[in-house]
Amino acid sequence: MTNVLSLLIGWVLDLLFGDPARLPHPVVWFGRAIAFCERHLNRGRHRRLKGALTAVSLITLGFAVTFTLLAVLPPLGRVGVGSLLIFYCLAGTTLIREVRQVFMALDRSLDEGRRQVARIVGRDTSELSAQEVRTAALETLAENLSDGVIAPLFWLALLGVPGMMAYKMVNTLDSMIGYRTDRYRDFGCWAAHIDDVANYIPARLTALLMILPSLITFVRRNGRNHASPNSGYPEAALAGILNCRFGGPHTYFGQLFDKPYIGDNDRELTTSDMRIAIRVNRRAEVLMVILTALSLGCFEIIAYLCTQI
Repeated sequence: MTNVLSLLIGWVLDLLFGDPARLPHPVVWFGRAIAFCERHLNRGRHRRLKGALTAVSLITLGFAVTFTLLAVLPPLGRVGVGSLLIFYCLAGTTLIREVRQVFMALDRSLDEGRRQVARIVGRDTSELSAQEVRTAALETLAENLSDGVIAPLFWLALLGVPGMMAYKMVNTLDSMIGYRTDRYRDFGCWAAHIDDVANYIPARLTALLMILPSLITFVRRNGRNHASPNSGYPEAALAGILNCRFGGPHTYFGQLFDKPYIGDNDRELTTSDMRIAIRVNRRAEVLMVILTALSLGCFEIIAYLCTQI
């Protein structure tokens, strides 16, 4: 039951400490590898092919290195290293902390709120209104519940800790080069599409874990109102729970993107909405941890029984 034990330890560590900013972090190493490849390969001809090779190679390498490391360790070592890697891959506590700080900063001043939300969104925040700052923070809370918690746990349940680490490489690739700008449109094309596939089930699972049955119709109607085939579903779930509206036009890297609206009620968001959204995130996270632990336990019991036949 090493995977179940690693999951529980890693999750508790994330609850207690959040993102370990002062410790060596695998995602930082992933980022450096991606930046190195992008700097040397995103030029000249065949950029799409070079981007595809970069994405596939780095994802495979992330899986293989983790698998090999865990395979050579004794059971106690696998639990220790597995727990640490799961701790690194989960971002639930840090996400909630950042969103809280946006609302607290906004209570002090609009400029401070804009600066704080710029830490967690890619859009231009310099001209955002107070309502747009709150909306951006809550959209990020919903979207990153999928990317930072539910999807890593989904791939942990499916492919173990190596699968979880491979997913983090996928997610890091998309966050760094998966943009439709002139610089990344060709080189990051495969990274973006792989991320779409990797998040297809987790995004919908996130929405399912967030909502009550009465909101399913709302999510089905609004989940496709997003440029991403996946991000709209958790955002629609949260918009339905809060009875608010997300989406609309945003500026990224100096370019205006006219996104569809998710939801109909263009009301003012408040700190109370942030607290509700955080409770929804935590409940979904707890449910996913339970589901993942049960799945891992079942797989390990089946594997053990097979060895006894």
